[in-house]
Amino acid sequence: MTVDTRPVVIFGATSQARLAARYFETDTDRKPVAFTVDGAYLEGDEFCGLPTVAFEEVVEQYPPDDHDLFVALGYTDMNRLRAAKYNEAKAKGYRLPSYVSSHCTYLSEFEPGDNCLILEDNTIQPGVRIGNNVTLWSGNHIGHDTTIADHVFIASQAVVSGFVSIESYCFLGVNATLRDDITIAEGTLVGAGAVIMGDTEQAGVYLPPRATKIDKLSHELRISG
Repeated sequence: MTVDTRPVVIFGATSQARLAARYFETDTDRKPVAFTVDGAYLEGDEFCGLPTVAFEEVVEQYPPDDHDLFVALGYTDMNRLRAAKYNEAKAKGYRLPSYVSSHCTYLSEFEPGDNCLILEDNTIQPGVRIGNNVTLWSGNHIGHDTTIADHVFIASQAVVSGFVSIESYCFLGVNATLRDDITIAEGTLVGAGAVIMGDTEQAGVYLPPRATKIDKLSHELRISG
């Protein structure tokens, strides 16, 4: 991975931004120096001990000539809010670094795109290609020769088999499982625990059956072990 030491401004003032700042601070050579949000959402001049400035004024206070910016937003509106701020930051002239945890097993020969957040215990196998503005929360398996397009969010413990294509603006919930050699169409939402065995439809929503409560109490059951 390319090493850079430019200071970074974090877009956001929520737990996602706090976590991103913590990861950059403790696991990279970059140091967060400020947070920024749209002026309408600015609630104070400090967050997590660092200055907070309006996004409309960030260029003047933290110029892109010597600062980078990381957009630390979640999957609101199927990642479209994060994509919009990503594009606005690039239009302001910022470079958008990616964070790849040192506790991630990254075996692909291809570096991820920009503004990616790849947390601990992910396994990225050879041949995997990861686009821009992708979040991989902790503990996922991304199988060999899989392609993940831009603006995707994969929650924890998902299993993506080999030769899968995940198109833009998709969301995969916790413990989702994708079989090999399928396409997850643009804007697909795969719910927690869902098992996908074939191609999905654009903007489709795929939810698994949920647990049901039976008409007994736990102490009424005969459980041995």
